[in-house]
Amino acid sequence: MRMYDIIARKRDGLELGDEEIKYFIKGFTEGSIPDYQAAALLMAIYFNGMNDRETTTLTLAMADSGDKIDLSSVGGITVDKHSTGGVGDKTSLIVAPCVAALGFKVAKMSGRGLGHTGGTVDKLDSIPGYRTSLDKKEFLKNVKDIGIALVGQTGNLAPADKKIYALRDVTATVGCLPLIVSSIMSKKLAAGSHNILLDVKVGTGSFTPLLKDARKLARKMVDVGKLSGRNISALITDMDVPLGNAIGNSMEIVEACEVLQNKGPKDLTDICIALASNMVRLCNNKPYAECRKMVLGTFEDGSAYNKFKELVSRQGGDTRYLDDPALFKKAIYTFPVKAKKTGYIYSMDTAAIGEVSLILGAGREKKEDKIDYEAGIYIWHKTSDHVKRGDVLATFYTNRINVLDEAHRIYTNAVTISEQPPKSLKLVYQLVR
Repeated sequence: MRMYDIIARKRDGLELGDEEIKYFIKGFTEGSIPDYQAAALLMAIYFNGMNDRETTTLTLAMADSGDKIDLSSVGGITVDKHSTGGVGDKTSLIVAPCVAALGFKVAKMSGRGLGHTGGTVDKLDSIPGYRTSLDKKEFLKNVKDIGIALVGQTGNLAPADKKIYALRDVTATVGCLPLIVSSIMSKKLAAGSHNILLDVKVGTGSFTPLLKDARKLARKMVDVGKLSGRNISALITDMDVPLGNAIGNSMEIVEACEVLQNKGPKDLTDICIALASNMVRLCNNKPYAECRKMVLGTFEDGSAYNKFKELVSRQGGDTRYLDDPALFKKAIYTFPVKAKKTGYIYSMDTAAIGEVSLILGAGREKKEDKIDYEAGIYIWHKTSDHVKRGDVLATFYTNRINVLDEAHRIYTNAVTISEQPPKSLKLVYQLVR
């Protein structure tokens, strides 16, 4: 078997056999297939696509390329959740302890933020003492003992994906459906949970701005998960508006705790209820209304918040910061962004607002960039709100005084104010089962 022939077949629009796909993944991961041949194949896939069988084989081969987590020792029913990324998306911090409080096992490996999207691991790192890196033994023990662990991805989980993504990033092949599906699903399959809920974001702050593309992505991932023997669903949710009011790492920890204590922003609370309810439904196959009632109960009786505190304590974090947010260190500079005219907020360029948080120090442009956990944005008014000239739309928090003018300009341009109100917004568009 030759890599040259595999490239030629896909270049000519032909299907690749299972053994050809496995040969490519094994050789590229081990280093026997050079970058230039891998890049040629990725570009051929970009233009000619892959069918369901090819995509599933690619996903499974990538999942098998490194470590796989065996969750059989933790007992109970395992469930995982993955978001395609957004601005202000701290849902994992809320839904994971909520579902664990109901007795299900949540073994969650999350990523760091890059570009305008935040990362769950970065938010957890803002809690003093919290360890986002655990060895496999401790990770499994935590899931078994308290029903939950939230960590960063292991260094050898689906290493083929890490190599392929790095190549896609520099060869203009990121936006390719089979490659996106295999990247996301290979990590989820390697992480070991039987039940998986995907949160597919749609809108200006997501990687799929158009609903038709979000539906395609959700359908493809669900199909691949099913073919791989997983019980899987996808919820398509809105990212045309930042989620919640807080953007920034320690600020989002505080807001997550507010939701867990049943006093957070309505949009974030409603999304988390929908996500957690669908995770529970995957686990127990009961009617949605019954699962929703169970989820609401964990907010009302405090068990979801207590489970989050138990998780933070178990992984070395100082829970005093959860009960008393004033303990979090504050940024030196605060800056208000005011409305330039009276009217309704008609739209928000959510990706641009995510870029503002990055400029303020809350994100990273390159993986090696250092994050400022104190930096961020608190949004006072969002799409559909009526504002008057001079009202504060948002407050910036930063330790970089030299970036305020640029951040203000971008944020102001990202918010459109109109005399007419916009159409009502949807938070949840569709469940793909």
